[in-house]
Amino acid sequence: MNPTEPTSTETLSSKMKDVIDVLAMQREKRNTLQKSITIDYTKSSDSFTISRFIFECGLKLEAHPLTIATAATLYHRFTKEAVPGGYDNCLIAATCLYLAGKVKDDNLKIRDVMNVSYSTLHRGSQPLELGDQYWSMRDAIVQAELLIMRMLKFQVTPVHPHKYMLHYLRSLQAWFGEEEWSKYPVAKTSMALLQDFHHSPAILDYPPNLIAIACINLSLQIYGVVVPLMDECDQQPWFNVFCKDLTRDKLWEIMEKVMAAYDEEPETRDN
Repeated sequence: MNPTEPTSTETLSSKMKDVIDVLAMQREKRNTLQKSITIDYTKSSDSFTISRFIFECGLKLEAHPLTIATAATLYHRFTKEAVPGGYDNCLIAATCLYLAGKVKDDNLKIRDVMNVSYSTLHRGSQPLELGDQYWSMRDAIVQAELLIMRMLKFQVTPVHPHKYMLHYLRSLQAWFGEEEWSKYPVAKTSMALLQDFHHSPAILDYPPNLIAIACINLSLQIYGVVVPLMDECDQQPWFNVFCKDLTRDKLWEIMEKVMAAYDEEPETRDN
């Protein structure tokens, strides 16, 4: 072997260092901010911003995280099928949140979705009164719901990575042992990475089980945790126990997509 060529161990170590460096830079940028950034959703219509709108409205409505993830997935699927600029993105986003509440049996009332969406778009405004504007917005959401259903061919129950992640984390917990597992917030970080990945339309590009594995592996890399009885250079890494066909290159491709989602965040976006 040519001594000047990097070994697989060196390549993996370099990638792991890149992961840690990227996250350290993002933390440093956030620490320089004196206050949180309030986004004006009326001035931008990119996928990250509208997904952020869904998340903000969902949190205000106290929606279940899976409901919010469903809404973001429906929105990304709709925009993939729709003509760019042909629809009111915030109206579609609010409707996706309302529809996701129905899909996941999360009781989101249409009036609450309307008021939260309106007040998030027009910060400091009062709730809508029962008048022409209220009924016009309500009718728009109802019509948009029918449009989304038709555009997605009534396939509005996505298969989420969450169920795979729960299974994998439980297996890893038994693999590590309770005492060792409790030392690191791998489960919490993995779930946070997965939820944040729903800000990116790239969530649609990969099978849900592979996304779950990528988020877990990224979390393990962040904390420098090695799965017991495994080594980075093993011919059969830990994730092949759950998915035999997954390669290291494919895994790192997905991990890089997860990290790239944070580059669009206003707190980390370069001006």
